[in-house]
Amino acid sequence: MPVMGQFFHSYQSLLDQLAKDRSAGLKIAMTNGAFDLFHVGHLRSFVHAKSLADRLLIAVNTDHSVQVSKGPKRPIHPEAERAELLAALGCVDYVVLFNETTVDVLLRQVKPEVYCKGTDYTPETIPETPTVLAYGGQIAIVGDPKDHSTSEVINRILEAYKPV
Repeated sequence: MPVMGQFFHSYQSLLDQLAKDRSAGLKIAMTNGAFDLFHVGHLRSFVHAKSLADRLLIAVNTDHSVQVSKGPKRPIHPEAERAELLAALGCVDYVVLFNETTVDVLLRQVKPEVYCKGTDYTPETIPETPTVLAYGGQIAIVGDPKDHSTSEVINRILEAYKPV
């Protein structure tokens, strides 16, 4: 496992690396999200996802796709910084950005053996489940109970610094 994960700037370079990994018999797990303010819930889900495969790929929403889903004031941290932070985690092997509202396009190209989402989902509520099942992949629900969220952290910060 690399000491620091690789941040891929193109899908093709990522796919080339994954082809090498697969030719060596390695299994790929993948998850995705904005990961705007990194918290322990993210870490726990990554560690769990990594335990299901040899390599862990994190697909990170671009700034534009975060704004579409979470509003114009998000993300807090720009995409390059979010990707760099995640790539520095020991359990993360690869990081790539994606600009779409779902990660279906990347899933169809990467075809990870295991697609992982947090405990706030079930296999039935994950938008990408049909895509994963169509290529023969597995769905895994990872991490601890959903007791953490970036929105919750932001609200606690705002409350803590509210004028009295």
